Amino acid sequence: MAEQTMAAPSSQRIQLLKVLGPAHVWALGVGIVLVGEFMGWNYAVGKGGAYGALIACWVIGLLYTCVAMIDSEITSTVAAAGGQYAQAKHTIGPLMAFNVGLYLVLAYTMLEAGDIQVAGQLIQIGIGELGSTVNWVPFTVLSLAILAWLNYRGVFMTLTVNFVITAAAFLTIIILFIGLQPWNPHEIMRHTELLTDLPYGWLGVIAAFHFGIWFYLGIEGTCQAAEEVRSPGRALPLGTMTGIITLLIAAGLTWYVCVGMLPWEYLGWDATLAPLFDAARVSGSTFLHVALFVGTLFSAIASANGCINDAARAWFSMGRDRYLPQWFGAVHPRYRTPYRSIVFLIPIAAIFAIWVPLAQIITFSILSGLLNYTFMPINMWSFRKKWPIGSIRRGFEHPFHPLPAAVLLSLCIITFFAVYLGYGRQLLAMMFFYIVASLWFHFRRYQFVRRGDQFTMAWPKPLGY
Repeated sequence: MAEQTMAAPSSQRIQLLKVLGPAHVWALGVGIVLVGEFMGWNYAVGKGGAYGALIACWVIGLLYTCVAMIDSEITSTVAAAGGQYAQAKHTIGPLMAFNVGLYLVLAYTMLEAGDIQVAGQLIQIGIGELGSTVNWVPFTVLSLAILAWLNYRGVFMTLTVNFVITAAAFLTIIILFIGLQPWNPHEIMRHTELLTDLPYGWLGVIAAFHFGIWFYLGIEGTCQAAEEVRSPGRALPLGTMTGIITLLIAAGLTWYVCVGMLPWEYLGWDATLAPLFDAARVSGSTFLHVALFVGTLFSAIASANGCINDAARAWFSMGRDRYLPQWFGAVHPRYRTPYRSIVFLIPIAAIFAIWVPLAQIITFSILSGLLNYTFMPINMWSFRKKWPIGSIRRGFEHPFHPLPAAVLLSLCIITFFAVYLGYGRQLLAMMFFYIVASLWFHFRRYQFVRRGDQFTMAWPKPLGY
């Protein structure tokens, strides 16, 4: 029981810096997600055809709009590192908080692994086009090491870099769209020839929901840095809602460009790494070819950078609250970052990036994210019940409650079925993993948790605290 009485003085004295504004929140959310426009979403085409992927794009877009609305209200009020984990420990309790923390860490770590795998393979492709042959693994490891160093040194620099490269990556999607002359439908793009009916019927459309998530997965990451935002009530809702609008636009443009340039059979093929880059390559324009190479690489780097930030914040928060060993709850005395959590999670991402296929990595990330989204409606109902409107000061009040929560829960259930259609074993394996982890927490870690200390907000405490 030594851990129960031995505190980590440095982690209690040194706090995270409040240096972030709305642009950094936007860069964190969109930076994590935008890579999904450049790769991964196209597997939805293989499940449901081009039109099936479009339906999945907009239905899952509704799911994430509900996520953004709910997160904007609760996180702007519970402004603490860990995002949904911090919400869960205030509104529901330790066991749910522990699981939500794991959902977040695994979702971001797996997404990070997929990102750096793509970055390394893209560099390999680029060098191959210049006439040389190289192995992609060293580039993947080097990219991860540089991003880990950047995160280690400070969140302001990390997210400022993310803002620049995310904006540049988003701009390349606009450039490609304009460069393919959409005002001349038959000049370059061939929608009439390439678009077909639903090849696998409506069951294929539902199956496409699985990878439709990749268009938006990670926008909830805006909440992870809530403790480091200068004005949570303004910056978090503004950054999150503008982020989801940006992604809805990017997703629509991406689908339109890719299905007008590439056959759906090719788009949905597992070996298709970066469909926007492929669309630029077949356009015949050297400028677009180079621009989309840079955009795809920037999007992968920005996403991995944000994922390192978010996974470390969730792991750090769990260590600080004794859900994990307190050693992980340390803050660097100079850089004011959760440096131990950052360093600990990097090798895990590297292992998956090097040895696990991209589609499997994406599925692991999607499943963890989906479990987190399923928690959100429960969290929202509990939050409004325990602290009704007017009882506490909120930074933002999302409209139409409880409709967004009900829609979110319904869409999560449908998407679980979609995942089961293609990756049933992985779904069951992940559920088994979280059950085992919950049992470990209950029997081995719960004794160290001081539940009364979990409640950090100046609100009336509900029963149980």
